[in-house]
Amino acid sequence: MASGNGSSVIEFVLLGLTQQPELQLPLFFLFLGIYVVSMLGNLGLIVLIGLNPHLHTPMYYFLFNLSFIDLCYSSVVIPRMLMSFLNQNIIPYAECMAQLFFFAFFVIDECCILTSMAYDRYVAICKPLLYKVIMSHQLCLMMTVGVYAMGFVGAMAHTGCMLRLTFCDSNVINHYMCDIPPLLRLSCSSTSINEVVVFIVVGVNVTGPCLIIFISYTLILSNILCIHSRKGRSKAFSTCSSHIIAVSLFFGASAFMYLKPSPTESLDQGKISTVFYTIMGPMMNPFIYSLRNKDVHIALKKTLKKRICT
Repeated sequence: MASGNGSSVIEFVLLGLTQQPELQLPLFFLFLGIYVVSMLGNLGLIVLIGLNPHLHTPMYYFLFNLSFIDLCYSSVVIPRMLMSFLNQNIIPYAECMAQLFFFAFFVIDECCILTSMAYDRYVAICKPLLYKVIMSHQLCLMMTVGVYAMGFVGAMAHTGCMLRLTFCDSNVINHYMCDIPPLLRLSCSSTSINEVVVFIVVGVNVTGPCLIIFISYTLILSNILCIHSRKGRSKAFSTCSSHIIAVSLFFGASAFMYLKPSPTESLDQGKISTVFYTIMGPMMNPFIYSLRNKDVHIALKKTLKKRICT
C-alpha cells in the first residue's frame, strides 16, 4: 500500500528521545510535568493580559502572541513525545507531515514574534516620546499578520518539498517528532531541493531576525549608556533582560540544530538541542517575562482579588 506521495511508506516509527527502557517512565513523568507547567504558564499569561486593560499595550500584545505560539508549539511536539515513552511509536505518514507543517509554522512564528518584540523594545527605549505614535495599533496588527504569514509560507515550503520525496527503505525516524533533518536521511530520492529550501528558509528566519535583534540591541545599549541616572539605566536594562534571555535560548538552540553540517553530526545531538527550543523555551518564557515584571504582578493581584471578592 502506497502513501499519497508515491512512496511505499505509509507510517513511520519514532525512536523517541532515548531507547533505554529504564528511562522511559521517569522521562514520561518529567515531560508530562513540563507540559502541564507550560500549558498553565502560557494560558495564565494569555488570560491575565486579556483581562487587564492596563496590559493592553504593544509590549504585552506581542507577549500575548508569544504565549499563544508557545501554547500551540508545545501541543504539537510534547503529546507525541509522551506517547513514544509509552511505546506508542508508530505515526501515520499523513500525521507525520501534519506535525512537520505545524512545527515549522510555529517555530518560524516564534522567530518573527521575538524579532517584533526586540523592535518594540528599541522604540520604547530609544524613542520614548514617539513610542505611542510609532507602535500604533495598525503597525502592531500589520507586524502580527506578517509574523503568521512568514510562518505559513515557510511551513508550506518545507512540507511541500517533503511531500515530493520518496521513502522506500527504512521508516525509522531517529527523533521524538517528525523533524526535517531525520526525515531527509530516510529519503531514497534526491534531497538537494529540500536542502536548498532549508538553507533559504532557515537563513531568512534565523539569520535575518538575529541581525535585526543584534542591531536593535546595539542601538539600545548605546542609548542606555548615555543615560546619566543609575536608576534609569537599571530600569532600561531590566526591561530588556527578559527578552535577551528568551532570544538567546531560542536562537542559540535552533541555530545549532539547523545551521550545522548535518551529514557529519550525530542526530542525538540534534534531539537534545531541539528539546531546548521546542520544550524548555515554551515552558520558561512565561516565567522569564513575568517573575521580575511589576505590571504582571499587579495584574495578577488585581485578578485574584476580583475572583476572591466575587
